[in-house]
Amino acid sequence: MTRLAESLWRQVWLEASRPYLQVGRLAYYFARGKLQHDPMFRGLLERGELPAGARVLDLGCGQGLVAALLHAVTFVHQAGHWGADLPDPPLRCSYQGIDLMPAAVSRATLALSGLPSAPQFVCADVASARLPTSDLVLLLDVLHYIDLPAQQVLLQHVRRALAPHGRLLIRVSDAAQPQRHAFGQWVDRWVVRARGYKAPPHFARPLSSWVAMLNNLGFAVDAVPMSQGTPFSNVLLTAQVPALAKLLIEDVA
Repeated sequence: MTRLAESLWRQVWLEASRPYLQVGRLAYYFARGKLQHDPMFRGLLERGELPAGARVLDLGCGQGLVAALLHAVTFVHQAGHWGADLPDPPLRCSYQGIDLMPAAVSRATLALSGLPSAPQFVCADVASARLPTSDLVLLLDVLHYIDLPAQQVLLQHVRRALAPHGRLLIRVSDAAQPQRHAFGQWVDRWVVRARGYKAPPHFARPLSSWVAMLNNLGFAVDAVPMSQGTPFSNVLLTAQVPALAKLLIEDVA
């Protein structure tokens, strides 16, 4: 994996944060702090997890930080600053985000809907929303808010919404690391309360259980630690829909 130079990454997170200035200081500094310090956003780019031209569906999108990241990469690439040794940048992506919180959707819409990439934001419960056909579905720090049976149902809906060769990216906390997991839960609840919401219950699983659930739905899963430099137990799961040819071969066999 090729690392982004610090100077390049700074350009990206600064540009991704900039649209939130028109929403207010809280939205701006939340975006800036999250994009700069959460290793997931940088990791998505360094690992090439966001393919060019993809139809991206971001479930539990919050104020749309992934849409802002896609915009920023396009901006930096057009300025000629994207290194040839890096994974291909996620250009020409379409984006739809769905979130339950009206305030978050309002911030995302105000900050980002006027960008050239025209990201779309919908206020709805991801557990019951209609999911459009997508090449890439994101569930980043979302599933632990949904009870265990509903997690299975949602992932079945996602599986049906994914196009052939589509991928699902999920960031979860590994409950098999009890101290780091408990600290992450505490921070999560504190942030939710600080933003004026009642902290919802968490429905966690150990990493082996997350992987087994996805395997049972027919996904091939790759698990990568995604909490570098933090005290959390976060893991990024890349769940790949098997190729059609492989499915046909297996059916014949």
